[in-house]
Amino acid sequence: MRESIIIIIIMLIINLLGFVAAAADKHRARKKMWRIPEKYFFLISIFGGCPGVYLGFIIFRHKTRHLKFMLGIPLIFLVQAVLIFYVLKTIY
Repeated sequence: MRESIIIIIIMLIINLLGFVAAAADKHRARKKMWRIPEKYFFLISIFGGCPGVYLGFIIFRHKTRHLKFMLGIPLIFLVQAVLIFYVLKTIY
């Protein structure tokens, strides 16, 4: 039980980080400042931050014209969901 609470907290932090990164990158884009590298968004997504990153892109209307983000982030999420399903299925 305790482990699942820790995992949930870690996932919330990762998703919050992805959401804030999307907001910060949008702000930097408007101000023509140094930008957050695109690979950073994919890295956060791979570690479970897909919902936060994607929600940040949608809310802040950031990178919504880039197919690699609008399709890539949900695809990573789908692959992760399928993997989790199969792992849990074999455990139980």
